[in-house]
Amino acid sequence: MSALGDGIFLAALPLLATTITRDPTLVAGVSFFGALPWLLVSLPAGAAADRYDGRRLLLAALWIQCALMALLATFHSAHIAVLYGLAFLIGTAETIPRAVGQPLIKATVKNHLLERANGRLFASQAVALQFAGPPLGGLLFAIAVPAPFCVNALTFAIAALLVTQMRTERKVPSARQKARDGLRWLMKHEALRTITVVSATTNLCIAMTMATLVLFAQQRLGLTDAGFGALLATLACGGVAGALLAERVLARASWAVLATVVLIPLMWLGVATIARDLPTVAVFAVVSSFCTAVWGVATSSFRQRVVPTGLLGRVSSAQTLITWGVQPVGALVGGLVADGFGLLAPWYAAVALRTAVGVLSLKPLRTHFRDVRPSRP
Repeated sequence: MSALGDGIFLAALPLLATTITRDPTLVAGVSFFGALPWLLVSLPAGAAADRYDGRRLLLAALWIQCALMALLATFHSAHIAVLYGLAFLIGTAETIPRAVGQPLIKATVKNHLLERANGRLFASQAVALQFAGPPLGGLLFAIAVPAPFCVNALTFAIAALLVTQMRTERKVPSARQKARDGLRWLMKHEALRTITVVSATTNLCIAMTMATLVLFAQQRLGLTDAGFGALLATLACGGVAGALLAERVLARASWAVLATVVLIPLMWLGVATIARDLPTVAVFAVVSSFCTAVWGVATSSFRQRVVPTGLLGRVSSAQTLITWGVQPVGALVGGLVADGFGLLAPWYAAVALRTAVGVLSLKPLRTHFRDVRPSRP
């Protein structure tokens, strides 16, 4: 439910900004302030997740987001600076659900079912965030400017009511946790350190290619606006399928995680060299997003198994800080590379960088994913 709200917000927020100003820099500032909390608040959010009861934190965050959305619906025509402030506060509140999610899953789900739980969670979020949310947000905005934010507030309220039905062991607040301990633990663990580098590199490369994807679609593939929407939908299709099938794939093929490391840059290379129409690009895009989803399910489950419960929130937040923090950099680099060397250049740069990192990561990944396997009762 909250992911549906996020998808609505994803489409409605930039549309709202354009009703206040047509300056591209000021409009881009909304995204900047919305993403800034991931760099500033991720580590403290992780420390809070390890210290306090995760269910109570999640409830508080959802109700705060509900109130902020209602506030945004009320003051939607205010100065752009007000929009910046609300975007920052909403982004700050969003760091809490991300931080407490990993410990709550581990506390709720039996060890041998982690892949199934993570796969279903990833799939439902992808459907709500990428398929249902953005079109609904655009439609509601066209009906009435405050409408998407009112509906968004409702989704957070429903999500909060659902969380009240969760039954987990109540956690007594522990001693004050140091946020940097999660980052230190992460850096000392070879497998998680390797996973973080691979994930950050993948996100960096995806941001590089996505920065000019609309121009790639128009000029190389000859797609219309509707065709570009279809291209984005294919990305979501592979991700949903990969999340739903990840448990079976990982159970039957011990080499699946390593295969995703190799296949992802190969699919990007196919897009850059072979694909000149939507069906061909769709094949490569679906395989790539399928592999990315399987990688996400596998690595999330691995992290939940190997990280001590008292550190899981901080370690997860430290990973989020690194893997999400590179995306603005990737978008900037992708735009500059495309401007200087052409629309295919970001794809080739992404293939080269991701392949190099992937090859170096194969040995530690093979060792650790072989040692940590789900065990059935």
